[in-house]
Amino acid sequence: MLFIGAPLLYAVLLGYVYSKGKATDLPIIVVDMDQSEMSSKAIEMFNDDEVITIKALLFDKNNLSKIAIDNEANCIVIIPKDFQKMVLTKRYPEIITIVNTANILTANFSSNAIQVCLGTLKVGVQMETLRKQGVPEKLLASQYEPFKTTFVKKNNRSSNYLYYLWPGVLAAVLQQVILLALALSFASEFENGTFKILVEQCPSVLKMMSIKIVPYLIMSFGVWLLYWMFTFYFRIPFFDNLLQLTFVAGIFVLSVSFIGILVSILIPNQLKATEILMVIATPSFILSGFSWPLSQMPNWVQGVANVIPLTHFLKAFRILIIENGTLSQTWDSIKNMIIIGSVCAVWAYIALYFKKKSVLKSDL
Repeated sequence: MLFIGAPLLYAVLLGYVYSKGKATDLPIIVVDMDQSEMSSKAIEMFNDDEVITIKALLFDKNNLSKIAIDNEANCIVIIPKDFQKMVLTKRYPEIITIVNTANILTANFSSNAIQVCLGTLKVGVQMETLRKQGVPEKLLASQYEPFKTTFVKKNNRSSNYLYYLWPGVLAAVLQQVILLALALSFASEFENGTFKILVEQCPSVLKMMSIKIVPYLIMSFGVWLLYWMFTFYFRIPFFDNLLQLTFVAGIFVLSVSFIGILVSILIPNQLKATEILMVIATPSFILSGFSWPLSQMPNWVQGVANVIPLTHFLKAFRILIIENGTLSQTWDSIKNMIIIGSVCAVWAYIALYFKKKSVLKSDL
């Protein structure tokens, strides 16, 4: 129930949480101390922007902090007194924007939208001034703008937060449920005293490991198909390189499974094995470098991150799906997951071999 239920629940829940994709209608407060035609034009531009919405329009700074908290404002834009007059007399007035960085994401969205609006207003004012000075229409753009700058977005061009975060979190969920499930695999046998029966019925160490892992490999493939179907439901455009990613995901699941098996063999207590694997699984998404660059973390943190399979899987996922790269470009990630899985598999085999030997000796 945990193995199937948790991925299903998180897929639906997170899909709906981020279904909007982009933050819109973020509340801001405008303090218009000028109340002129030009300040009205700025307010109109704020209202026309889809990202921000004016929650309160004030004409003085009284109780500004309280009003900002009451309206959950992300930014406060203060247009000074005599703003239009100073612009027309070239006295270079200043519009102050106070950004509430309690939430960095909404703060960035809001402040960027305000910058775009005020930048557009600047251009309009400058061009109108040049027009009044008699500059021909054909020369207006070149007079104001000596060169053009073009920004082309590539990979998630709409900056959709659902496309960015949903797959990464679900991969973390899949890793967590695999670890939790396999934490109980051998620990439950030791704790319940059934390991001896298992050894009698299945004397091969490899076969014992396979019995525990294969069912979860099959269920993981089912969960993977479930995730893929949800991409259609939430209209996430992940179509290219799916076979290659499925291959990488298989290696990822195997690597995680061997970690779970190893801990379950070494820690013959279900609760303790679960606790240890939870310590590994819980911070893995934060450490993976998916949301915060791995290169910006201390070297010892990078070392910890590199022994967690999720770190390498998410890197491969980003290359194949987000950046539309090739399988060969993910070789480093694949190699690292194979190394992690192989080391854990060898240690698990050795540990299980000695556990089996110990049980057989006790019967003599």
